[in-house]
Amino acid sequence: MTHDEFSAHLGVGRRTVATWHARPDTVLKPDMQRALDTALELAPPGARARFTQAISPPPVASAVHGQALTIAIAIVTKPGSVLLVCRRETEPGLMWAFPAGVVKPGAAPDVAAVRETLAETGVHCAVRTHLGSRVHPVTGVHCDYYLCDYLAGEAQNRDPEENVSVIWAPRAALTRFVPAGQIFPPVLQAIEEDHERPA
Repeated sequence: MTHDEFSAHLGVGRRTVATWHARPDTVLKPDMQRALDTALELAPPGARARFTQAISPPPVASAVHGQALTIAIAIVTKPGSVLLVCRRETEPGLMWAFPAGVVKPGAAPDVAAVRETLAETGVHCAVRTHLGSRVHPVTGVHCDYYLCDYLAGEAQNRDPEENVSVIWAPRAALTRFVPAGQIFPPVLQAIEEDHERPA
């Protein structure tokens, strides 16, 4: 409604409505507040919904912005083998996986991949190259993949709460452990190219 229509609807002067509009923090007299409450109750549903939306406070911008969960995944290779861990509790079909860990806010994913590999398996590795990123088709989390060279250490299960086992899987048998459809294609390609590299 216009100011004229609303003032006529309530039976008050136009100047009164204009004052309410100019100073929305005005405290009304009880009888005027009752008249407005009655007008709101009798208003059609669409008008009540618009009124509710108009008086709702604007959303407060959060000072802390959420960060999407990112997982750093290490594809650690040595001649003829790829390092795998057997997860204790995972999504169906993801029992065997590459060593991985959550990237903490502000941390570098490549550093997280190396750190988590050592923490989970006792294997020291070094990142050779970043293979790319994707949202994992099963878990829905953002994943960064790193091809890593084995440096030292005996593969062992150093995180028995999370993992059941740690092995060096034969490259030729990798897809017996992790279904090919769940492996990021650049990872499969890098492992195949690495397999063909002279030792």
